Amino acid sequence: MKCVACGSTALVKGTLLDSVANKTAIFKPDEVSMWKSMFGVGTREVRAYACIHCQHLQLAVDFSEDDMKRYQQFEGEQPSVLDRINVEPKELKD
Repeated sequence: MKCVACGSTALVKGTLLDSVANKTAIFKPDEVSMWKSMFGVGTREVRAYACIHCQHLQLAVDFSEDDMKRYQQFEGEQPSVLDRINVEPKELKD
């Protein structure tokens, strides 16, 4: 799956929730437990943008700098375990 805006494959699967305390929508990554999200731990605020011409609605998540570093290190298709094991060792150059 790719981002419709930029084409990146670094997508974070999660759930859009209603935050009763803040009266706003929040994004909960799947790796964050429901218990943590109930206390606001690990969730991210969501911003919404609407196009005046076509009425298309876009949502954006406020990721932190730490989130960007953690999630972007896995961008792109990763080699399978067998491909990683069967890689020929590289020769060292003097």
